[in-house]
Amino acid sequence: MSGPDVLSDEAGKLAPLIGTGRGWEVLVAEVALRPVDDSDLDALFEHKRDPESVRMAAFVAENPDDRTAFDAHMAKIRTSPDMTLRAVTVDGRLVGSVGSFVVDGHTEVTYWIDRSFWGQGIAGRALALLLESVRVRPVFARAASDNVGSLKVLQRAGFAIIGTEISFANGRNSEIEETILRLDEPATTVLSDVSGGARLTY
Repeated sequence: MSGPDVLSDEAGKLAPLIGTGRGWEVLVAEVALRPVDDSDLDALFEHKRDPESVRMAAFVAENPDDRTAFDAHMAKIRTSPDMTLRAVTVDGRLVGSVGSFVVDGHTEVTYWIDRSFWGQGIAGRALALLLESVRVRPVFARAASDNVGSLKVLQRAGFAIIGTEISFANGRNSEIEETILRLDEPATTVLSDVSGGARLTY
């Protein structure tokens, strides 16, 4: 067996594994999910207004710098019965968010990871944890078609591409192609990711 994988413990956390000549060794970093706290909002706002992250995610708020709109959106999703939002932490440090929401009767997932933590497999492991608690199937996801990293994260989690459509992306200020994916069964492994986020709907 070779390549990165994950190890799940009873606390609902995932620690990355790495193969060595002596077998598997657990790395120090541990990814976990918890409810979003008021004290998280300042950092989450900064994550979601990072220009490169906004461009990559593409489907973002009309004005990512509008704190009033951000706070209103967060208040809505933190209290809605159709939405699940969790803070993503690495060794206890807040590094992003992951969640699910219902649109037209379909459950979709979304995530956003601080750009300084891209490429460490965090989005994939956070998504795996979320999918353990969001048991409805099928579940859908969307990502800009040129967001190769996010598409890899989703496909490694078991999502399959089912189509594309052209939509207006605030993060690009233009219409672009987005890819639609569907998950019917949970994946058995989660691999590393190189992405900042899947589609975030405000």
